[in-house]
Amino acid sequence: MTTDSSSPSTSAAGGISTFKGQERALRADRLGTGGLLLSVLAATAPLMVVAGVMPTTFAVMGIVGQPLLFVVLGVVLILFSIGYSEMSRHVHNAGAFYAYISRGLGGTAGAGAALVALVAYNALQIGIYGIFGFEVSGLLATYAEVEIAWWIPALVAALAVGLLGWLKIDVNARVLGVLLVIEVLLVVIFDFAALADPGKEGLSLHAFNPDTLTGAGVGTALCFCIAAFLGFEQAPVYAEETSRPHVLVPRVMFLAVGGVAVFFALSSWALTVATGPAAIVGTAQKQSAGLLFFLTESRLGGTFTDVLHVLFVTGMFAALLSFHNVVARYAFAMGREGLLPAAFGRTSGTSGAPGTGSLLQTVVAVVVVAAFAIADDKPAGDPTAPVLHLFTWFGNIGALGVIVLMAAASLSVVVFFVRRGAAGAQAWRLVTSALAGLALLVIAGYTVKDFEVLVGAGPDSSLSWILPGIIGLALVAGLVLGLVLRARAPERHARIGLGNEAFQLDKAASS
Repeated sequence: MTTDSSSPSTSAAGGISTFKGQERALRADRLGTGGLLLSVLAATAPLMVVAGVMPTTFAVMGIVGQPLLFVVLGVVLILFSIGYSEMSRHVHNAGAFYAYISRGLGGTAGAGAALVALVAYNALQIGIYGIFGFEVSGLLATYAEVEIAWWIPALVAALAVGLLGWLKIDVNARVLGVLLVIEVLLVVIFDFAALADPGKEGLSLHAFNPDTLTGAGVGTALCFCIAAFLGFEQAPVYAEETSRPHVLVPRVMFLAVGGVAVFFALSSWALTVATGPAAIVGTAQKQSAGLLFFLTESRLGGTFTDVLHVLFVTGMFAALLSFHNVVARYAFAMGREGLLPAAFGRTSGTSGAPGTGSLLQTVVAVVVVAAFAIADDKPAGDPTAPVLHLFTWFGNIGALGVIVLMAAASLSVVVFFVRRGAAGAQAWRLVTSALAGLALLVIAGYTVKDFEVLVGAGPDSSLSWILPGIIGLALVAGLVLGLVLRARAPERHARIGLGNEAFQLDKAASS
């Protein structure tokens, strides 16, 4: 057999598909359980959730039962993970969500999911630059007496993340994994300190009382809290880079969901214990994002609180890098299958990373941050400042997109196994996927309904439909692309979601 320089080929070592000397598959054996788990958990940014999401949910929604919400959502996401992880045994593709949806619902639906995923994860990553720049600027002003605009550290971080995106993910995991572990340990120390020194009501379990989940804010609180879990679903994105994806991916998903649910439920309960359940909402409204630091200052001292502030920043950087890597891999998978230009489907020759996708994500982030910086004519502390809009707008756009993808993936799992004639053998997994899908659709409905609350806009604001409309436009654009491919390039359409298998087919066809 002979091939020319423009034909797919297979290297002698490892059977890697190549194109003009460049790899068309991500390097396997790069991640074990520890590296994959750290890569996934980094995206959840646990300290950002405890210091940011939890106080906001208490303050804005007035829901004392936030710990119970984390338990409920943990159950929903475990139900989702049962079918999703079983799917991962059959599909190994860096395009995870859209690959799964393609296999179950067809290539056109997969193309729609691919565009939604690309937009959603870009939005999640870019939104964090707003709060990252804000916090770094505040730390420099407090501890170094240096006044700089928020967008300077944000842009520096964007360039640093882009550079690290070219390096091996296992190296990044080792570097940031240590900081992630320390971050979690410090929050656990606070949890124990709060339980050892509770507020006036003592070790009250009132926050786990179902009666606390009443009122108009529960639906919106669900949206806030489910966003705290985002990241666990990224495990299948790295499936191609593990030696045993059918074992490691499900293991990591269940470890991540279970661990995150327990950690967040206990930490949010510790906050209620520290202030007392009756006072948590009022204290959160008064302290805002400073709630955790206010409580650690009185119990664990100034040095502990200062370290926590620094780790708040490093945790956000870890999340930035994690989401960046996911976006780059989605772009790689889409380029490999013709949903993006072919250049995106080639890896860097030096590190094996999806370099073009990494570059795309960096450019988009820099452009968006620069646009918000140009529009910023208000002090950073002003609640209408663009830096805060960057975080809330893009974070909630991304969360909505991922919730929609999870609901579609749940349906896809059911259809996939039914079409394979495995409905009987997989019956209990299909039931859990269906239940999870219905729950996720309800949460998506609440997210759209209450979007003006999520982004801090008024009830008559056009933002309440423009921002979620971005996900709708991405879906429509992807579906149109899928229909065009089905009409004009049916062979390429049929291979959406196949990943590296498509290039093995090309190799066989060119023999």
